Amino acid sequence: MNTAKRIALYERLQAANPAPTTELAYASPFQLLIAVILSAQATDRAVNLATQRFFPLYGTPEALLALGEEGLAEYIRTIGLYRTKARNVIATCEILLREHDGHVPQTREALETLPGVGRKTANVVLNTAFGHPTIAVDTHIFRVANRTGLAPGKTVLDVEKKLEKVTPARFRKDAHHWLILHGRYVCVARKPKCPECGLADLCDYTPKTTPR
Repeated sequence: MNTAKRIALYERLQAANPAPTTELAYASPFQLLIAVILSAQATDRAVNLATQRFFPLYGTPEALLALGEEGLAEYIRTIGLYRTKARNVIATCEILLREHDGHVPQTREALETLPGVGRKTANVVLNTAFGHPTIAVDTHIFRVANRTGLAPGKTVLDVEKKLEKVTPARFRKDAHHWLILHGRYVCVARKPKCPECGLADLCDYTPKTTPR
């Protein structure tokens, strides 16, 4: 995919969704951080169903820490790996209160020291909570970037670095959300919806699917 096609791709995504954002429900950077930690190997819908039950009561580091690991585990039992996630969340609350005065840090390095937070989670928080032009590459974005030819790479980090390089600055802040939503609802894994895709003529994917 050449530069002109990349620009056209982003322009179309922008026109279709001028203000994209995460589908996770949250009311503060802290709640977003917790929701993203819980979303590993789980759907946003499953996470939202769980967090809507405890965020109103335990939506701060102090309150969640007081709730404790076992208390939190009861709220998130429907989410995969819930015991590990409960342990990580409570440990994260402890670190935030001890080292960051209860605030979510705004650097990738500091975020990645928190239990359950890797590069992808850190990038999501930096982008969505604080407006940094980071691009968090998950399975959807990895697939879209490779399938379309937008930013092919063999690893998640390869794709992230390539996207940072080829994405024009004016699109970088929203690129993550556009690409993940496109991968989640249009450029799906098993049978991409090429006939209804607004990017089909720009895409390098050769075996375009046909309508049933």
